[in-house]
Amino acid sequence: MPITKRTPLPVAEAVNKIMSHIQPWGIEKVSITECDHRILAEDLTATHDVPPFNRSPYDGFAIRSDDTKHASLDHPITLNVVETIGAGQVATLEVKSGTTVRIMTGAQIPDGADAVIMLELVKELVNDNKNQIIIKRTVQKDENISFQGEDTQNGTLLVKAGTKITPGIVAILATFGYHTVSVYKRPVVGILSTGTELLDVNEELKPGKIRNSNAYMCAAQVRAMGAEVKLYQHREDNFDSLYKSIKAALQETDILITTGGVSVGDYDFLPEVYKKLGADVLFNKIAMRPGSVTTVAVYEDKWLFGLSGNPSACFVGAELFVRPVILKGMNLLKPHCTVRNAKLSSDFPKPNPFTRFVRAVLSEVDDGNVVTPAGLDKSSSVSSLVEANCLIVLPGGTRGWEKGSEVGVITWHGEGSEWPWDHPLFSKSSAIRTVEKQH
Repeated sequence: MPITKRTPLPVAEAVNKIMSHIQPWGIEKVSITECDHRILAEDLTATHDVPPFNRSPYDGFAIRSDDTKHASLDHPITLNVVETIGAGQVATLEVKSGTTVRIMTGAQIPDGADAVIMLELVKELVNDNKNQIIIKRTVQKDENISFQGEDTQNGTLLVKAGTKITPGIVAILATFGYHTVSVYKRPVVGILSTGTELLDVNEELKPGKIRNSNAYMCAAQVRAMGAEVKLYQHREDNFDSLYKSIKAALQETDILITTGGVSVGDYDFLPEVYKKLGADVLFNKIAMRPGSVTTVAVYEDKWLFGLSGNPSACFVGAELFVRPVILKGMNLLKPHCTVRNAKLSSDFPKPNPFTRFVRAVLSEVDDGNVVTPAGLDKSSSVSSLVEANCLIVLPGGTRGWEKGSEVGVITWHGEGSEWPWDHPLFSKSSAIRTVEKQH
């Protein structure tokens, strides 16, 4: 197979090409019991006031405040208890001067009452089958009343479309009677591992073989992003069978991730598969390490991601390029990784001709964030992914970094970001200034 010259794109430009092709995945209605972690496809508005009526926040007695204006330790007043109501009940009697209604937390304030005195602030008496209370303090009008609409008023915008549903949002859905809710559909992501060297996880090792870690790693990543997963495995380094496998997988997926076979070696057939499919290749080389041969193509509204067969490069490619396609297609407001600033805890002497993404551990300390490279910095490394919770982003064209340098990191944890790639620490000029400050 002839070797084709590939021109590397800057990372931001590659991501931008992807973003310009993203289309929504569509909308569906799901039950409130099945909406956890889904992405809202509609704004949620209040369908009534909360509270829907004036209510008591405590167990106590609903009274007329005027009855207590002269009450004191020396001059207590006595009120007759005419009724008792619990939460969900409505008083049948009006509170008139000299009377009170015993009321439980959450119950509606009776007509005539304009305050509540808490249970522990009164003395209760039972005389000749007559219930009374003694009050020895003044109670102000509106004291201890939760007023209709003080939490939320009817018609208030509560949650915007494009927000991930959390337990708190589920409480909102239930409060306002949303027994079903519109959410964006989850894309189906196929993961097709290529290579005759691959064994499945339950197979014994053999000479020249390795177990297929990429498929299970990618599956976990895209499930965490909110997508559904179909796993495939192709063990033949053969163009015709690989083409058929990809063609078949595209029939039942929205996104197809292939791992391996995307470079320019004798058995790297994916570039020719894309060509035979007639896919629109957005790019086939990125100015980054690891994963420079990452290729992304679009075919009949389906996405093809050709990720590296090296585990760390595969991991980085999924977070940088697959993530925004899944999340932006569900209209998530912040579809990219979260951005943080941190200081390097140790020297990183490797020069960076391309932007380098270093698996690392981000920790919070008293005066900011500290980041430490995790394990072996090779694209084939698996162990470095165990503790890593972020990627240090080191701009291309730099000659290594010293301990204490301020760097930018991205992490797949947190709220995400709208667009991380204009962060000043991701540019070479900022990197040079940062290094100069050390001398």
